[in-house]
Amino acid sequence: MTATVRMLAGFLLAAAASAASAATAQEQPPAPEQGKTAVALVYSKAYQINLGGLERMHPFDIHKYSKIAQQLVKDGLATESDFLVPKELTREEILTVQSARFLDSLKDSATVAQYLEAPIAKRLPAVVIDRGMLRPFRYASGGTVAAARAALKHGVAINLGGGYHHAKPDRGEGFCIYADMPIAIRILQRERLIRRALVVDLDVHQGNGTIVCCHGDESVFTFSMHEAGIYPIPKEKGDRDIELAAGTGDEAYLRTLRDALPEVIRQSRPDIVLLQAGCDPLAGDPLANLAMTKEGIVARDALVIDACVARKIPVVMLLGGGYSREAWEVQHASIRRTLEKYAVVRRQEQPATKPGLKKFLGKKQK
Repeated sequence: MTATVRMLAGFLLAAAASAASAATAQEQPPAPEQGKTAVALVYSKAYQINLGGLERMHPFDIHKYSKIAQQLVKDGLATESDFLVPKELTREEILTVQSARFLDSLKDSATVAQYLEAPIAKRLPAVVIDRGMLRPFRYASGGTVAAARAALKHGVAINLGGGYHHAKPDRGEGFCIYADMPIAIRILQRERLIRRALVVDLDVHQGNGTIVCCHGDESVFTFSMHEAGIYPIPKEKGDRDIELAAGTGDEAYLRTLRDALPEVIRQSRPDIVLLQAGCDPLAGDPLANLAMTKEGIVARDALVIDACVARKIPVVMLLGGGYSREAWEVQHASIRRTLEKYAVVRRQEQPATKPGLKKFLGKKQK
């Protein structure tokens, strides 16, 4: 190991330890007024990936989550104290879906680099990758579990992360390591909080990992609308798959979703819906070829969330993919629309002061 790498490793380990100690245990917010739907927000600065700047070489904007959280506070739609802070996903929880052999493979830097499509990670010690990348994924995946619990209580929950739909029982791929949606479903089922679940995956790439994780399980219905002819190839066979042609825009997309959704809900009879609301159907996304607008993405998410609320089905929104510079702004607009329609769950009235906001978000983003 070179002196530079050793120095970087020491810096990252110290930074990760500081972030971990700042992440508090998950807290449950108070119940909203009887009969009213409210939105629980889930986020922690421990979601932030940090490899000493090397993470910027990946096309995914790893600051997306904190940008959205910061803007929601600036908008006055939430205070920093309104966010539920999740716990880190445990090994035992991960093992409800993924194998011990897979978890052991994460100790090898080259293997993790392959899963994350980040060749630079091969040069880093496994412990640095775990603290700088895998731990943030575990916190964001824990956020999916926390959001699912909160949705059962309040009606709607939004995790400012999650939606890692390419992760499979025995491998990661496509910048996805932990199968957060199947894990959340399994945990809630084992606790007898739900029996059936519906995954509505609207990321532009098929959620092949979620489908594999839930294959043969009649209690989980997978519905995916994705672009044909792009990754993953070949596609997996979900319970309902709709492939879209390159260039599909708002009108055709929304019409297709509006036509399919009622029957999907009727067939699946879910106790909870997990919406993977990836932003990569947006026109100009570098990894896809659909042509939706910001307004179309907001309408897409609203269609699913409002349909669930109207049917009194708890719904969880997860942010998934999106690789354009505007992705965070579009997802912020979608979340803003939901918060303006359904009041945010208030844990404690506390104005967000500038020092408090910096502490909440962690390292200041440029």
